[in-house]
Amino acid sequence: MKLSTQISLGFLIAIAIDLLDSSINHSLTTKVNTNMDFLTKSEAVMRYSSQLNKGIVDMQSAFRGFLLTSDESFLLPYYDGLKSIPILLKQEDNLIDASSPQQRKLDSIVMLHKLWVNYANQIIDAKKEAIKNPQQSARYQYLLNNQLKTHLGKSYNDEISNIFRSISQYEYRVREARRKALASSVKQTETFSLLFSGLLIVAGSSIAFFLVRKISRRIGSMVKLAENIAQGNFALVNDTKNDELSSLSVSLNVMSDRLSRNINELEKRNKELNQFAYVVSHDLKAPVRGIYNVVHWIEEDLNHEVSPKMRKYLDIIPERMARMENLIDGLLDYARVASNKQVKEETDVLMMVNEIAEMIVPKEYKLVTKNLPKFSTEKLLLQQVFSNLISNAVKYTPVKNGKITISCVERGIFYEFSVTDAGVGIEEEYHEKIFEIFQTLREKHDKESTGIGLAIVKKIIEDKHCTVKVNSAKGKGATFIFTWPKEE
Repeated sequence: MKLSTQISLGFLIAIAIDLLDSSINHSLTTKVNTNMDFLTKSEAVMRYSSQLNKGIVDMQSAFRGFLLTSDESFLLPYYDGLKSIPILLKQEDNLIDASSPQQRKLDSIVMLHKLWVNYANQIIDAKKEAIKNPQQSARYQYLLNNQLKTHLGKSYNDEISNIFRSISQYEYRVREARRKALASSVKQTETFSLLFSGLLIVAGSSIAFFLVRKISRRIGSMVKLAENIAQGNFALVNDTKNDELSSLSVSLNVMSDRLSRNINELEKRNKELNQFAYVVSHDLKAPVRGIYNVVHWIEEDLNHEVSPKMRKYLDIIPERMARMENLIDGLLDYARVASNKQVKEETDVLMMVNEIAEMIVPKEYKLVTKNLPKFSTEKLLLQQVFSNLISNAVKYTPVKNGKITISCVERGIFYEFSVTDAGVGIEEEYHEKIFEIFQTLREKHDKESTGIGLAIVKKIIEDKHCTVKVNSAKGKGATFIFTWPKEE
């Protein structure tokens, strides 16, 4: 069975358990939500019932206070109740199901309250007329004797109070039953969740352990092969399985074989390059020295026969030969960069810079150093970078502006060094070009510039996976900025 099939089967088992768990939890959660919604609605019903009961009682008290004192200010709660009670009744009606027994009770309260309000309004109107004109109190006396003294209003209010009590008792009974059902649903939900979670953990762990154990054995042999490749031991892995990892085994074997052949080819090319360097350093310099000798012989043997114009040409030849020799030496230096393994050693950058400055910086120049660190690195390569950059600063900085500043700041895992001069500057269009081999801002006949120094700097720094750049403008000096790893 292929690994993909086994993994898919394991996932399907885990998904099936999870779906079953989700289905049961959904059913139980629906019950919980239903009971919670009912309890929430029941609390609102009780709250509105309490407000309704209180509002009706306040209207009754206001009504009695007015009849006893004839002071119309007592009727303010009564009139407020006429506005608020219908609103509360509407809200209560929206909360109660139409098929519920509570709905019939609420309808009875609405009907009785309307009868009481009609009864109260008649007596209040008659009372107001009697207060304004005592001679017209007959209607009030009639209502007083036939309705108020017969306790008609009290019967309405007593019946309303009884219905409110009935509503509350019903809600309490049903809420208690719902609370028990809610607690049972929550407990069932917790039980099933724990049960299926445990089952899922056990099944998932078992499946994962089986697959990981099986795959890790296969991958282990491939990892060992990769480690051997990294150490230069280009062996092959023997894999007889026929699954998805087999293609990886084949690929690793192919990679190992190709790397082995490429390394051998590279070593061959390096030997050829070293041979080429030997030829350049010895065979090419020999003709240059021969030309020097010929010119010297001409000057010695034909000194009196050489015309001024010929003398001028003869003076140019040594300069050109010196530049040729410098170019050969620079080319050799460029080819040898990082060709040999450098040894890391504790390096005091400040001391290194001062030693370089003593050799190549004229005394008329001012050297400023800032925050140069001490750390373990390949000292010779860093020394070569600083030598080229400081030499470059000296070449392009007039003596009257002879100031060179070398500083360092920390940038995470790198040091960022900068070499700043007050020289002629570099136009922006040449900022990239100057790092190319044989590219120089000086004239081609200038024997001091071969155009290789900055190319060597760039090659060393890029081999360290770091960066180098220049910030400059014409006539405003130049700042060469490069990074160097703190630890390698």
